[in-house]
Amino acid sequence: MPTWTLVAEGVHQRRGGPFDLSVVVVEGDAGVLVVDAGGDPGEGAEILADVRARFDRPILGLVNTHAHFDHTFGNQAFRTAGADVPVHGHASIARHFERYEGPRLAAWRADPSREPERAWADVALVAPTHPVRSSTELDLGGRTVLLLPQPPAHSDTDLVLFVPDARVWILGDLVEESGPPMYGSGCYPLEWPAVLDTLVADMREGDLVVPGHGAVVDRAFVARQSRDLRTIADRLVDAHRRGVPAEDVLAADADWPLPVDGLSGAVERAFLALDGAPLETGGVDDA
Repeated sequence: MPTWTLVAEGVHQRRGGPFDLSVVVVEGDAGVLVVDAGGDPGEGAEILADVRARFDRPILGLVNTHAHFDHTFGNQAFRTAGADVPVHGHASIARHFERYEGPRLAAWRADPSREPERAWADVALVAPTHPVRSSTELDLGGRTVLLLPQPPAHSDTDLVLFVPDARVWILGDLVEESGPPMYGSGCYPLEWPAVLDTLVADMREGDLVVPGHGAVVDRAFVARQSRDLRTIADRLVDAHRRGVPAEDVLAADADWPLPVDGLSGAVERAFLALDGAPLETGGVDDA
């Protein structure tokens, strides 16, 4: 069963589902804002019903922290069955859907044995109705939430939310707590650490950070995760400079700061970038 945690006054985290997804609800005088929608229409409908039952207030909008399926394939629940909720997200989500999530969905539909419990045939990709291209303020009535599109990092669609009066940051999968950071489709492993460093510089001691998956963390946790990602990026750059074949990079070092079985995407994407190839041509089948 999903669990709810009060993060700060009027800011709530819902954790649950097969991916331990963080869904966040931010309250204002006019209603609530929901962050992320789950990995299929059924999960999206469960999230919507749970939010309605718990808060019994108008849903002013849904925000996607990034394009990956476990955060967006539930979007349609917020746009159907009388739930005409505005969807906010990075302006590149529609393009990312075409390059990554759409082909991934087609592959899953072609092979029903892959995650058979999920209703892939029922998924309709719903891109944001309100694409976010620059820093944007949402007025929830007596409370402002900032939507901050980020440079490419975990994906090319990362969007951070900041609730200034509560000093709460919602980072999506730029940071993960219940598992290691994921180098998934559309990731930029060489640029990711700098994006986190910029965010850390804007945080204060005592600020609260909601990751895409896992428990609420703090500024120091984000800084540590950034250092781990920096170590990985630096080693990949050095291995490429020394001519180490991509397939040998991970075996060449026994002391990686993250589990090796999750780093193949980092190697692939970093070597594409270092070879000067357009990163749009490379992807991995992870979220």
